[in-house]
Amino acid sequence: MPKRIDHLQQHPLSLLVKTKPKPADQSFQSLLEKEITISKHAQLRLEERSITMPDETWVKMKEKMEDAKQKGINDALVLSKEAAFIVSVKNSTVITAMNRKEAVSQIFTNINGTIILD
Repeated sequence: MPKRIDHLQQHPLSLLVKTKPKPADQSFQSLLEKEITISKHAQLRLEERSITMPDETWVKMKEKMEDAKQKGINDALVLSKEAAFIVSVKNSTVITAMNRKEAVSQIFTNINGTIILD
């Protein structure tokens, strides 16, 4: 039987070259999820209480959380026109959410900062 050498479909060195994937159409929510994590508990509260916020408010929240992180804040109360959130600034995570009417009757503990988005 004759010796046969199969031709490589790709040169082995070409496997070392990494190419950047082309950006796909991504929704705002998928981009936001990379920046702010919403805990399961907070997601449930958002759904139960029918809390929605405009995309611009989420972006503003993320920016303010970055500012708070630079000032050494770990856990904060975030107040917007629509809702109140307890967030872990350190982990960029929304811990819980409530509407503004509910927030009026609450006492917030274990936070070391407040972010007002209005």
